[in-house]
Amino acid sequence: METRTLRLQRGADRPLPTTVWQPKGDGPFPLILFSHGLGGKPSDYRNLLTAWARAGFVVAAPAYPHTSASATDFNVLDVINQPADATHVITRTLAELGAAVDKSRIAAAGHSAGGVTTIGLFSGARDERLRAGVILAGRQILPQPFTGPEAPLLFVHGRRDNTVTYADGQAAYSAVQWPKAFLSVTNGGHVASGRSLDVIATTSTDFWRWTLYGDQPARDRLEPDATRGGLATLQDNLG
Repeated sequence: METRTLRLQRGADRPLPTTVWQPKGDGPFPLILFSHGLGGKPSDYRNLLTAWARAGFVVAAPAYPHTSASATDFNVLDVINQPADATHVITRTLAELGAAVDKSRIAAAGHSAGGVTTIGLFSGARDERLRAGVILAGRQILPQPFTGPEAPLLFVHGRRDNTVTYADGQAAYSAVQWPKAFLSVTNGGHVASGRSLDVIATTSTDFWRWTLYGDQPARDRLEPDATRGGLATLQDNLG
């Protein structure tokens, strides 16, 4: 696996340094755009994102200009501008990586405020290139419907999340009219770790393999992997 940083920028004042994890081999590989939470950075999610990369996905994770750990002018409200940033990063990453990425297999994921960003990419700021999404501890902040072509979505939420409530995650899930699933981490808080993170990594990888590679055995593994060890449950409405 190769790691690099792309020095991307949208407009004159929105730097978007983007960490890219790329599998070994020539590809083309599907692309997953990942958005961090408030005060976070791509490396905070290294264990999860490298698990995806090892499974055959290019992962591009920008540091957003006003909500990342490196932001000099921190502004929570700037989350509303991040879906446009994410779309720009997808476009530029496709250009930078060329034949290594399959332009017909693109997805998005994010945690917390990054989950809000990801929901935006499937609703009011719809990027119609996206074929699937994973929302970790996310919620809707604007009453906008999910729009555009159907794209399977996997929601992941801890039942003991005191930052973004479990009810908020369920409300976003309920608003989706497409194929969808909800992974509930029984004793999970806002940030996953340890064995719970292992379940999330394995289950989300199954989901990506199915949605972006057409891997039916991965689809068949979703529920057993989600429930292994009794740490989580799965609502499966993927069809």
